[in-house]
Amino acid sequence: MINPESFAGRGKVAVLRTRPETVLDDYRRLMLLAEYQATLDPQVDTILKVNLSGATWYPACSTAPWQLEGVIRTLQQDGYSRLMAAHNRVIGMDAYEGEQNHGHKAITGKYEVEDIHLYEPEVEWIRYQPRSEMLVLPRVFPRGIYIPRIFIDRNIIHLPTVKTHVFTTISGAMKNAFGGLLNDRRYRAHSMIHETLVDLLMVQQHIHKGIFAVMDGTLAGDGAGPRAMRWHEKDVILASADQVAIDAIAAKLQGFDPLSLKFIRLAHDRNLGVGDPREIEIVGDVDVLHENWHFVQDDTLVSRGQKMIYHGRLKPLEKFLLRTPLFRGSYLASRAYHDLYWYSAIGSNRVQSALATKWGRLFQEYVVPPAEPGGWNREMLAAIAIGGASALVVGGILARKMAKRT
Repeated sequence: MINPESFAGRGKVAVLRTRPETVLDDYRRLMLLAEYQATLDPQVDTILKVNLSGATWYPACSTAPWQLEGVIRTLQQDGYSRLMAAHNRVIGMDAYEGEQNHGHKAITGKYEVEDIHLYEPEVEWIRYQPRSEMLVLPRVFPRGIYIPRIFIDRNIIHLPTVKTHVFTTISGAMKNAFGGLLNDRRYRAHSMIHETLVDLLMVQQHIHKGIFAVMDGTLAGDGAGPRAMRWHEKDVILASADQVAIDAIAAKLQGFDPLSLKFIRLAHDRNLGVGDPREIEIVGDVDVLHENWHFVQDDTLVSRGQKMIYHGRLKPLEKFLLRTPLFRGSYLASRAYHDLYWYSAIGSNRVQSALATKWGRLFQEYVVPPAEPGGWNREMLAAIAIGGASALVVGGILARKMAKRT
């Protein structure tokens, strides 16, 4: 169990500038600057929690291949031989396809690191009994909070990227636990996502031997993250044992006030880490903290609809829409929107531009340039049909409610 008030590396974040020619060595220097060995016991299994937000590669969206390789290479050089890469899934996404398209599978194969897909039947999920008062998870999952048994008494390293997010403004180390610790029904926590991230940090500090995060900002993303962002070359990497602190510094770089982000403020106030940049020690290229990237958090058509369900006019229908067969239809419709309309109209051009950058050229040394998402197959047509039917049902209900009011 980790003491949140006194763990090694509390309130300390390493930041470095990097370039493709030196990025693997820079990741080693970064981790040593953050004193990762004081946090992670080499005699304990170490889980690398890969961030995968989509099956098709999109810049800044998921763990970068050089990020994964730099971390694995450093760990193995320092005697951490018991490594495993953990992958979650999003409904409508093939995580096996995703790890191939992002270069993750090639790297774990090269370094002989075990791959674990957390949703497969052989991975046991057990009921977690909270040791302290939680903010929301017992209410979100009244039948019990279930976590992967494999996480217990192991080290974990989170591998997020620097980016915005439609629900949490930014997505970083704390958000990366959302996909690993919660099962496919984690969408039920979206209406209380900030409190959920704080609860999950408390769970991690209880079950893990050591927690560390390595964040890639070589290509960073703003806008409607994670799947519909605008990418930017920023050439920055970060690392810390303090999940709150690294998210706070990433938020500050992006131009946000860290303590105005609810999940950072809640975690800071509950003393789970340091969220106030004035109290955080920066090591490495400290001048990076003078930058303000002026990132903006946006929404897509889909996220606007989701926010109406979680927080807006459709809130009374949340259970009906998310805990009935309509739920799968909404996710398939979301996939149809992103993979057919948005990617074809906007995303593919952004991908091609990114591939022409220095980081895009490096990516192509790991992976053949990605193909566009599949076309109008049966699943996609079914998604559109189900999504349309869902919209008609909801529209009919709202129309009847409005008619009664008038």
